[in-house]
Amino acid sequence: MTHLTIAHVLSSFGTGGQERVALDLARRQRAQGHRVVALALADPPSGPMAALFEAADVATGTVTKLGPSFDPTLAVRLARTLAAHQVDVVHTHNPHALVYGAPAAALCTKACLHTKHGINPDPARRLWLRRAAARVLDAFVAVTPRLARVATSNHECDPTQLHVVPNGIDTQLFSLDLEARRRIRAELGIPEQAWVVGSVGRLAPEKHQSLLIDAMAPMLEPRRHLVLVGDGPERAALLARAQATLRPELVHFTGARSDVSSLLSAFDVFALTSDSEGLPLVLLEAMAMGLPVVSTSVGGIPDLIEHERTGFLVEPDNCSELTRQLICLSTRPQAALDAASAGRRLVVQRHSIERMAGEYERLYTRVARRPAQPAIVASS
Repeated sequence: MTHLTIAHVLSSFGTGGQERVALDLARRQRAQGHRVVALALADPPSGPMAALFEAADVATGTVTKLGPSFDPTLAVRLARTLAAHQVDVVHTHNPHALVYGAPAAALCTKACLHTKHGINPDPARRLWLRRAAARVLDAFVAVTPRLARVATSNHECDPTQLHVVPNGIDTQLFSLDLEARRRIRAELGIPEQAWVVGSVGRLAPEKHQSLLIDAMAPMLEPRRHLVLVGDGPERAALLARAQATLRPELVHFTGARSDVSSLLSAFDVFALTSDSEGLPLVLLEAMAMGLPVVSTSVGGIPDLIEHERTGFLVEPDNCSELTRQLICLSTRPQAALDAASAGRRLVVQRHSIERMAGEYERLYTRVARRPAQPAIVASS
C-alpha cells in the first residue's frame, strides 16, 4: 500500500458532524500509516476538536480567512501551507472548505476530493463560487443518494466525478450498557422503570428541539421523561419552553457531554427533530445502540430510515404528528423493538467506520494517480 500525506480542510475545529467524520477518517488513516494534517479556516482558537486531532497524532493548523466576505488571498495562503506539508491528497468538507480548499489544491497541483455533508442551501453568488471551485476537483462525494441528487440538480459538480460514500461509525463503541443506564438515570433523577425519550445535538435553531419539547409536553408524567443532551445558543429559549410545560421537572437538560454512549443507554427512544440534516452520526449511533429512532424526514435521513421498518419518520415541523408517533412507540413496544433491531442490523452492515474508510481509501488512491488539474481560482 502506498502511504500518502492527506490534508482534511475544515471550516473550523468546532464540534459537528463533518469534523467528527474527518477525525474518524484521520484516525484510521494514521493507523494505516498515512501522514495526516487537519487545517481549519477560522480564527484561532477555532474549536475543541483540534485537541482530538492532535491526540490522534494528526498535525493541525489554521489558515485564517480575512474579513467577512470572500477572501481572494486565502486560497493562495492555504496552497502554501499544503505545499509546506507536502500533501498528496486534499479532502475538503462542506462548502466553505470547498470554495478555498479546491483552488488551493489546484494551485499546488495536488489531488482534491470534496464531501458534501448536507443540503447546503446558498444564495446564487455563493453557489457560483462552489461550482467554480468544483471544476478543479478530482472527485465529489455525497454522503447519501438524496444529497447526490441535490448536487446534480444544483449543478454542483461534474456528474462523472460524483460518488456516494455513506457516513460510518465505530459500531463496537455503541452497545447497551445497563450499568450506565442505571447511573445516568440516577444522576438525572429519572426512575429506572420510566420511559425516556432523548435527543443529542447542538441546541441551535436548525436542530429545532423546541418541536420535541412541544410534542412531548402532553405526554409528560412521572413515568415519561424527556432528556436533551447538548448546548448552544437556543439553550435559554428551550429552558423557558420547558418551564412552560405542566411538568418542567420531567424535562432534563444535561449540557454538552462527552459520554454520549452512556447517555444513549439511558434512553428508550431517540428523537431527532432537525429542519435540515445530511446523514447525522448521532442517528447512526442511536441505531447501533439498538434504540428505536423517530426523526423528521429531512435531508439524507430517508435514505437511512425506512418508515416502520428501520425507524420512524415524521414530517418536519409537525408537532401533532410527532406526538402521535411518540405515543405509538410508548404503547406498542414490540413494534418499536422490531424496528430498533432492524435499524441496528442496517448500521452494522452498511455504516461501519471500516466500510466508510475503505471507500475513501480507494478514492484517495485513484485521484492521487490522476494528472493534476489546471488551477482555477474564483474571484469576487
